[in-house]
Amino acid sequence: MGEMPLGCASFRTQVNALLRKNLTYQKRNAKTNCRLVCFPFVLCILFTLLQVLVDEELNKAGIKCGCQCVDTNNDGTCEEVCGVQFSNLKQAASCPIPSPPQWPPLLQIPAPLYRAAKTDVLPFTDLPNESCRSTGSCPVTILMTGSNQSLGEIMAGNIFSTSLTSTSSSIMDILANSVLGSDSQPRQDNLLDPAFYKAIPLYYVLWQCPPNSTFSIKCVEGLNLWRNSSSEVNKELYKGYRQGNSEGTINEILAAYDFLNSNHKTFNVSIWYNATYKDKAALGFNLLRIPRSVNLASNAYLQFLKGSSTRVLFEFIKEMPQPARKIRLDIASLIGTLFFSWVVLQLFPVVLSSLVYEKQQKLRIMMKMHGLGDGPYLLITYFYFLLISVLYILVFVLFGSAIGLKFFRLNHYSIQFVFYFIYINLQISLAFLMAAFFSNVRIATVVGYICVFGTGLLGGFLFQNFIEDSSFPRGWIIVLELYPGFSLYRGLYEFGQYSFTGNLLGTSGMKWKNLNDRINGMKDVLIIMSVEWLLVLFTAYYFDQVFTSGSGKSPLFFLDNFLKRKPLSPQKPSLQMKGSNVSVNVDKPDVRQEREKVEQLLLEPSTSHAIICHDLEKVYKGPDKLAVKGLSLALPRAECFGMLGPNGAGKSSFISMMVGLTKSTSGTTYIKGLDLQTQMDWIYSCMGVCPQHDLLWETLTGREHLLFYGRLKNLKGSTLTQAVEESLRSLNLHNGGVADKQVGKYSGGMKRRLSVVYMDEPSTGLDPASRTNLWNVVKRAKKDRAIILTTHSMEEAEALCDRLGIFVDGSLQCIGNPKELKARYGGSYVLTMTTSAEHEVEVANMVRQLSPNAVKSYHTSGTQKFQIPKHEVRIADVFHGVEIAKSKFPVFAWGLSDATLEDVFIKVANTDRDTP
Repeated sequence: MGEMPLGCASFRTQVNALLRKNLTYQKRNAKTNCRLVCFPFVLCILFTLLQVLVDEELNKAGIKCGCQCVDTNNDGTCEEVCGVQFSNLKQAASCPIPSPPQWPPLLQIPAPLYRAAKTDVLPFTDLPNESCRSTGSCPVTILMTGSNQSLGEIMAGNIFSTSLTSTSSSIMDILANSVLGSDSQPRQDNLLDPAFYKAIPLYYVLWQCPPNSTFSIKCVEGLNLWRNSSSEVNKELYKGYRQGNSEGTINEILAAYDFLNSNHKTFNVSIWYNATYKDKAALGFNLLRIPRSVNLASNAYLQFLKGSSTRVLFEFIKEMPQPARKIRLDIASLIGTLFFSWVVLQLFPVVLSSLVYEKQQKLRIMMKMHGLGDGPYLLITYFYFLLISVLYILVFVLFGSAIGLKFFRLNHYSIQFVFYFIYINLQISLAFLMAAFFSNVRIATVVGYICVFGTGLLGGFLFQNFIEDSSFPRGWIIVLELYPGFSLYRGLYEFGQYSFTGNLLGTSGMKWKNLNDRINGMKDVLIIMSVEWLLVLFTAYYFDQVFTSGSGKSPLFFLDNFLKRKPLSPQKPSLQMKGSNVSVNVDKPDVRQEREKVEQLLLEPSTSHAIICHDLEKVYKGPDKLAVKGLSLALPRAECFGMLGPNGAGKSSFISMMVGLTKSTSGTTYIKGLDLQTQMDWIYSCMGVCPQHDLLWETLTGREHLLFYGRLKNLKGSTLTQAVEESLRSLNLHNGGVADKQVGKYSGGMKRRLSVVYMDEPSTGLDPASRTNLWNVVKRAKKDRAIILTTHSMEEAEALCDRLGIFVDGSLQCIGNPKELKARYGGSYVLTMTTSAEHEVEVANMVRQLSPNAVKSYHTSGTQKFQIPKHEVRIADVFHGVEIAKSKFPVFAWGLSDATLEDVFIKVANTDRDTP
């Protein structure tokens, strides 16, 4: 039926149209883009300046390796000698250590004031009285537990020696045979431990201290106590821990041992060590403080097996030799994770607000009605945002590398590319998903930036603490990383850690092989983000089809091919709804004639009619939801059909079905011979829509709008240019550079003209001159096409429409041209006469003689208006009566008019609604 249209635009053509529009729109938002890019640029520059200041401080003499002028030859002259021996604790780390010093292993001895004693918090009777703290005589306590108490007690007796004795005269041998400890805080290295300075007390632990000790090292007694289970040990340690108890009492334990299932054949032990004084960054703590606790347990077991003379001699601990090192502190790697996460995250509200903007302004639906399918739109828009995001991240990384930030330069670029690429895909997919739940740009933007700053702050001040806490379960870290923002933060944190360490040690940062490191969380992050990317992408597509695109798809649309469900189509006899006639009013001749015409056209092999609707119905779920019922309509080319009706009559539902936004419940519709249900893509290529409100991009020009929609109509080259120019001339937008002015600067009338073929109240908000101009455009446009117009303006309907149909309660009540409808339904004449006030009664008497049922509808200052039923009077009788009245009294003015279209509309609407 009918000729084929030009054809829907190919995928390539749609890509070209949408990309051109997006790039032009992006160019017009240059200021916003500049502000977006300036944030990472300024941040990188600030880090660089801060790094310069830090480097200057690290190059000062107080940080460099210490040096002194020493008379090495006893000749009265000195030369500068540098090394650990001339350095303080800050300087020692940068000194060359060709032969590191040997230090005896130490225990972390609780300070006298904090040693375990019997208190209200720890009421164990085997602890010493609290009074020992005032005299400094409290012993250091070791807790024991295990499955075999007798074995544990033997092991406990072997922990400490009874006296400080050694057969060797070497001080190192004497110290190696002794159990030494210190209550000083460990440093980050073992080059100059505070325990070996004279001002710091050093202890040796014995079962019982001699009354008079000649050693400068203080003696402290050891106390071994048995506990029935490891839970008791945990409870006692927790309550006495300096930073863990809430009662304010500090009872520190030297160490605790759980010998588990140890016996003559098996040695199995768990060791608790005292970390009260441990500095967060004290890497040397594990090297210098813990090994002696392990050695004590091992020696106790050897003595249990082989006798008291058997032991493993623990002589000393020393650092590895090292060259002179320049202290390097990379600020970007140290504190950049939080700020860099904000840099990447700020893309999220940009993408989200852009998607919601097109949704809020109905631009997405407008593009769809002009031929842009859901698939091409989603695909093109997704890859457009991906391209923008990739360029943004690429510029960010390259700029950071160019100005020398180690965060970017030390970590392998391929790992960075994979990480950022996966995350920005996840971020864009998440923006598509969240866009389904927003309809206001401002709200979406606010929520987006709350997510940006909230994620960064939670990552920096909460999540990072969990990562660095070795006691926090790794499984919960994985759970937290399921939140995309924390995955981003964890990846950036790993980059920062590897670049910081690499810069400090003069090595490289993260490489692919480092992903297998036990403490490296990058592999988990990449897996989590990849899986989430796919899940969120498919979920976003689902929500888009159900809620956003305007397709009105069922939540189970993806099962339609399997379930083969029939569309919702209730039987007409069952549609008995209150207050409306469900059956089609075919007893009206004009409506019945239109239906018969449609049925005849459907039997013909071809027709010149552009639109044919047969028995079209729309039923919404829920009670009283019959919006359109039994509509049959045929529109030839070059006809403008006007749809009139009160609010809620079903006009919008009919338009929505005709433009493909919603599917009809039943019935068939053909547009230029194409089935509305199955060939919508082809229909969009030959259909135009003018919505009730202006759906325009404020930053695009009028010409750019027409070029974009022309490309969607599959126009190309000179044909496209000619069509655009003709449209601009017909819309009177071609003079004075108006066509190349941004639409946001247009007046209301200019915007409305640009928005003009289904038209939903096109003249809304126009001044009289613009409205007349628009009417002329419509009249010219209908020469070779059919137009459907909905309006509440009777003047507009009468000026533009060749035929009118009045809709009431979802059904067509009458159809015909304006003159026919006024003749058919306009049941009265309107007689207006103006005389002097004393003759008003005579005028009223004359009208009653002409028509006994005439009704006075207006009366003021001698002017009266009467409605006279047509069937009671002839026009000639009215003229004759007025001539007689003129002969009797002065008549200043009079007039006789037919019923208006507005009268017809009101009469039809009220008559149908009053019908039971």
